[in-house]
Amino acid sequence: MGSSPVVELNGLGRRFGERAALEGVTLTVPAGATVAVLGPNGAGKSTLLRILAGLLRPTEGVAQVLGSKLPDEGWAVRGRVGFLAHEPMLYRELTARENLAFHAGLFGVARERVDEVLDAVGLGARAGDRVAELSRGMTQRVSVARAVLHDPEVLLLDEPVANLDPGAAAQVAPLIGAASGRTRILTSHDPDAAVAEADLVLALRDGRAVYAGAAADVDLAGLYA
Repeated sequence: MGSSPVVELNGLGRRFGERAALEGVTLTVPAGATVAVLGPNGAGKSTLLRILAGLLRPTEGVAQVLGSKLPDEGWAVRGRVGFLAHEPMLYRELTARENLAFHAGLFGVARERVDEVLDAVGLGARAGDRVAELSRGMTQRVSVARAVLHDPEVLLLDEPVANLDPGAAAQVAPLIGAASGRTRILTSHDPDAAVAEADLVLALRDGRAVYAGAAADVDLAGLYA
């Protein structure tokens, strides 16, 4: 891991009306680190990723990615961050290849890269099929291909292996797993597996951090006791 912070959160908060989805979250993530974001449903995990992706504006505190403050300077990092949302960010009536070609145009990526990443997730033969015709697992793999299409430095992964069988999960691992070499912030409902591949853990409960530190030191059994 490098020494320069890639993600910096300082007192980060996000409210939806009277409800605080995040409150007072502080964390520094060095380059190349993997952060496991843990917590029950409604803890604020997806809200955090959406803020880091530039899709939500914080209501308090500061979020910086690659030295740029979000969301005001989001334009500076949009091409350097890949976001794999919990729900597919794909056009169902377009084919897998058409979906990725659209995003390639947005990021100035060569069209050859589209077929390269579809092959990498094992969908080269289904590239001409509409997303609506693909299984949930195949759709997830197209979403993985879209997230890494522009070779981002940072990956925001919301339940990345949801709907993937073990074979498919192994196939996408070189792209979004620890071996990818990218800085990764991932959510998971499987704490043991997530912590095993993480350098840092951010555990949330009701929008607040109940643990933010080294994965090696986290006490999973005591987190939500």
